Amino acid sequence: MEGNTVSPGSGATHEVLLQRLLTDQHDLTAVERFALKHESETAPTQARYYRNLLPTAAPSVGQQYAFEVDLDACTACKACVAACHNLNGLDDGESWRDVGELHDRNRYDGTVQTVTTACHHCLDPACSNGCPVRAYDKDPETGIVHHLDDQCIGCKYCTLTCPYEVPKYNASLGIVRKCDMCAGRLAAGEAPACVQACPNFAIKISVVDHASTLQRAGAGAQSFLPGAPSPDITAPSTVYRSTRALPEGMLAGEDLNLVPSEAHPPLVAMLILTQLSVGLVAVERLSAWTGTPTATPATLLSAAALACALGLAASTAHLGRPLYAFRALLGLRTSWLSREILAFGVYFACVLGAAVSANGLANGLADGLADAALVAGIAALMTSVMVYHATKREMWNAARTASRFALTAGALGALAAVTIAVMQATPGTQAAPVRSLASVAAALCFAKLCCDRIQANPDADPDSVRSRSSALLGGPLRAIVYARWALGLIVVLSLAVMVEVGTNPVFAVTVFLLALAGEVLERNLFFRACTKQSMPGSGS
Repeated sequence: MEGNTVSPGSGATHEVLLQRLLTDQHDLTAVERFALKHESETAPTQARYYRNLLPTAAPSVGQQYAFEVDLDACTACKACVAACHNLNGLDDGESWRDVGELHDRNRYDGTVQTVTTACHHCLDPACSNGCPVRAYDKDPETGIVHHLDDQCIGCKYCTLTCPYEVPKYNASLGIVRKCDMCAGRLAAGEAPACVQACPNFAIKISVVDHASTLQRAGAGAQSFLPGAPSPDITAPSTVYRSTRALPEGMLAGEDLNLVPSEAHPPLVAMLILTQLSVGLVAVERLSAWTGTPTATPATLLSAAALACALGLAASTAHLGRPLYAFRALLGLRTSWLSREILAFGVYFACVLGAAVSANGLANGLADGLADAALVAGIAALMTSVMVYHATKREMWNAARTASRFALTAGALGALAAVTIAVMQATPGTQAAPVRSLASVAAALCFAKLCCDRIQANPDADPDSVRSRSSALLGGPLRAIVYARWALGLIVVLSLAVMVEVGTNPVFAVTVFLLALAGEVLERNLFFRACTKQSMPGSGS
């Protein structure tokens, strides 16, 4: 520097020059001075901004941590979303905290309430109960529901069982991930990212009693968050507060838009093929018991075993990490998906054994194994029904789902048996049994069309889940509905022709393929038209 320069002509001695250079070396840089200034501080610099947003003590017995949200302070700025995304290193398009809106459609004042929401760390988490591989763990001390990424196989069943759609599937990783309340930060006395980031202090961490949480859950959605799914399903711990009474009948912004749900093609294939398989076994057993064979038992049982094998193989395409599918029986105690997998495994073993036996190997066991296969198949179909009933979605309740699955099994099983019988028969043989079975198949196909039509009727309430599902069928999904009905009617009329004038193999195979295509469309609608009461921001 110019002030420290000493020229030879200034008269300064070398000692003075050396002293000044040593003095310069002892001067601290700006970074060093900043470090010294903050070296003695024991709390983070920003602690004064969020210490009052954390509880003063950890939860005790019968308590847990919970998010507490001041609805009046939330402005939907999404600072909490950005902070969560950055701190947790989430992928593009991935979010563990969402911001949405509640709308009042029953009043003229047009009330709109912004809501920030994340995992509610429920007392009875449906995600954990439904998981077939036990990839969830609820901490007994803090109450935080952790997702075990290494254990997850990416079946996405938790995204269906959670009424608040909290778990989010990450396609690049092949697993589900979710909010853990920044548990590591909490353990170190730090507030979660969303809490620190909110400029209006709308989010904080509190300690709640299990008893009061259960009491609030039993009081209905109005005590939790108006317009949200009923809290009595999982007993969510999040507390929403507001100085104004929010009107009843509010709807999440997502419920104002008619957007079809995911189609789940692998599950469509799995359900149809396994139900076809059980239907074939039922036809074979009924034919044997009544003494009116339509096709050889070996062929029917072999076709049933093949259909089941293809269906189970197709289901693995739904997994993000199919190589770890062997873990899927770990959740037998609580998960209907684990029970379905076990039930179909037992069924497949029975029907395969019956098919092998009927084809000449250990022939004496064929009838016994076929009877066991029928019992196991019916049990497996019921577990399939419960897999969807357990999601608590109105459109998938047990009665609706059981009727659809049973009629699919009966119609496709009878029609497949007719097709096989026609292909095996020589002209003029077994005409009466085949025509009788064709008439049964026609009745079942027509009953299935009627069942679908009845279930598509809306409620008197235009905002109900059933009415929104009906609106989807009459709107965005209308083309699929028309195609499904056209195929169904063609199949019924074709079966009527079979009953009256007989058929040939080409015609029979064509009718079966048309029926199969119609059921694929119906099962597509089963998934895509299933609406539910949404949590604000769940579609963001």
